[in-house]
Amino acid sequence: MSSSILTSPIEYLKGVGPQRAELLQKELQIFTFRDLLEHFPFRHIDRTKVVPIASLHPQSDFVQVSGMIMSLEEQGDKRSRRLVATLNDGTGPLELTWFQGMAWAQKRIQRGARYLVFGKVTFFMGKPQIVHPELEEFVPEKTNGKPFLEPVYPSTEKLKARALNGRQIGKLVGQLFEMLSPQDLPENLPPSMMARHGFLPRYDAYRQIHFPARPDLFQKALDRLKFEEFFFTQLRLQLIKLQRHQGSKGPVFEKVGDLFHGFFRDLLPFELTGAQKRVLREIRQDTGMGHQMNRLLQGDVGSGKTIVALLSLLLAVDNGYQGCLMAPTEILSQQHFEGIAKMLEPLPVKVAILTGSTKSARRKEVLKGLEEGSIDIVIGTHALIEDHVQFKKLGLAVIDEQHRFGVAQRASLWKKAAIPPHVLVMTATPIPRTLAMTAYGDLDYSVMDELPPGRKPIKTVHRYESKRPQVMDFIKAEIAKGRQAYIIFPLIEESEKLAYEDLMKGYENVKAYFPEPAYWISMVHGRQKAEVKETNMQRFINGDTHIMVSTTVIEVGVNVPNASVMVIESTEKFGLSQLHQLRGRVGRGAEQSYCILMTGPKLGNEARERVQIMTSTNNGFDIAEKDLELRGPGDIEGTRQSGLLNFKLASIVQDKHLLELAKQEAFSIAEKDPDLSTSENRIIKEFLLSQKGKTAWSKIS
Repeated sequence: MSSSILTSPIEYLKGVGPQRAELLQKELQIFTFRDLLEHFPFRHIDRTKVVPIASLHPQSDFVQVSGMIMSLEEQGDKRSRRLVATLNDGTGPLELTWFQGMAWAQKRIQRGARYLVFGKVTFFMGKPQIVHPELEEFVPEKTNGKPFLEPVYPSTEKLKARALNGRQIGKLVGQLFEMLSPQDLPENLPPSMMARHGFLPRYDAYRQIHFPARPDLFQKALDRLKFEEFFFTQLRLQLIKLQRHQGSKGPVFEKVGDLFHGFFRDLLPFELTGAQKRVLREIRQDTGMGHQMNRLLQGDVGSGKTIVALLSLLLAVDNGYQGCLMAPTEILSQQHFEGIAKMLEPLPVKVAILTGSTKSARRKEVLKGLEEGSIDIVIGTHALIEDHVQFKKLGLAVIDEQHRFGVAQRASLWKKAAIPPHVLVMTATPIPRTLAMTAYGDLDYSVMDELPPGRKPIKTVHRYESKRPQVMDFIKAEIAKGRQAYIIFPLIEESEKLAYEDLMKGYENVKAYFPEPAYWISMVHGRQKAEVKETNMQRFINGDTHIMVSTTVIEVGVNVPNASVMVIESTEKFGLSQLHQLRGRVGRGAEQSYCILMTGPKLGNEARERVQIMTSTNNGFDIAEKDLELRGPGDIEGTRQSGLLNFKLASIVQDKHLLELAKQEAFSIAEKDPDLSTSENRIIKEFLLSQKGKTAWSKIS
């Protein structure tokens, strides 16, 4: 049978038909035989393993028990109705409870009948119970002593109501395998790669992942198919990167000139770290090749990315090109402009700023200067990508806080020059290596993991609500030394109103501890008009107020060296990366800085773990790794093209070793045979061509 069998509509599979097909499409997005084949079981049950009820304890997890239903009754009133059954296996009773699907359960379950029950054990009032168990009539299996591994598939309430529970779906998959042969799942990896890693053939891998003969074969099938997911994503990224390196022309920065040398020799405010020097070498190499640079620079909070950006911009000016630096907000742009203009004052470099609030007369001057080439470096917000902004010779675009700008916005900068400018995108949100390899694999990336010398590590402590008076006294002592403090409240995503009320209540509390005129407080939140927000931020930046009370709208990158205390309220409501970003608002001056994590008395396990990580390390990359483990890739800020991360089986957290392996193989092939023209690699090319339109690859740019 040809591989086109897998494109057959699902309704043509025996046992499906039009009505069930419609449900499978709506509920599980299963439209074809291939979709069903790739609807993988989420676990297998060893049907030979049944535990006695008497052996269950609070640490028991998912278990399978077998026994007789002794009683079955509805309990509770209208609001808390539930169906409760008692199962007994001779060693003791187990309570089974349903809050939903009661009618369905009542129809199926009979007193006095024996059932096989599977579910997660919890203890209530000292007695074991399973809520919403999987349940079926007990049939002693003739397994001849071999493990009997039965797949359990994801299903939904609506499907279960139509007799399509996880087990029924398994029967449909079994039906499908009766029609399939190895020819329907042709191999897509070269024989040498298969042999090198001992991979199962593709057909066998699919068969063993659904209906494993043994647990070790299931693991082999899993490894093979996870590797395949990683490998084709990595290969695609490597080929895109190669294409860009070879095919996209870029300005050539031939020399390191007087401006770069002069600044480096005479004006550099501090000695560069080894990491900064390494990144500059990478940028110099990229920009001298004649191909467009597309580099992601990720550095931890305070690692000195701005100096690297500035030196790169000077490299462009030295070679007769203009440079631009784009930041996501007015305040950040203004701050970059003031810092850079001040540092470059002694040099013959013309620096300008262009944002939404630039007055029209000045705007005209800047636009004219950019078009004529009299302005060397321009700093601004996304006002820089508007159509009427024209450059004479743009050579380098630096984009700060990359996750705030989409691919389309970046591309509009490329169009500002006949030869696309080099692009350096910077982020202060450290991205775990595995995530960077997958989400940003088409960019070259540099990591700055060293802090400039002389920076004192921020001291991070955890305090419960009961210690609030001491925390407030500590802030007073810091203010008495001439310092400033932030007090941050969580932004409650589900309810802006709740977040606002929370903040206002907090603000009143802070005012009670810090009465005017002895203390002045700025407040910033999402409901304020932009100009009010700007003014309040500016007052704090200028030192006119002692305390900044804010939600998380407080900007990444805002630089107030005089602020030495960061208090984070309701720490348990924040993710790890966000906590690390907020902590990075302090510790920017020479003084010792502090981050105080405030929580209520009761903490969940995950929140406790986050607090513990924050108090034990200042390393953003360690924190990002941990954040990825705790939350998964979908929630991490700045992961673009998340379609790339929607693997069916593979996990970039649990399967790092396979990701590394896949990357090495993809890299080697892209380097030696980028056209996939050798007889070995033709198999890969055929598969890639057959997959066009079925993957998220078209989204990568």
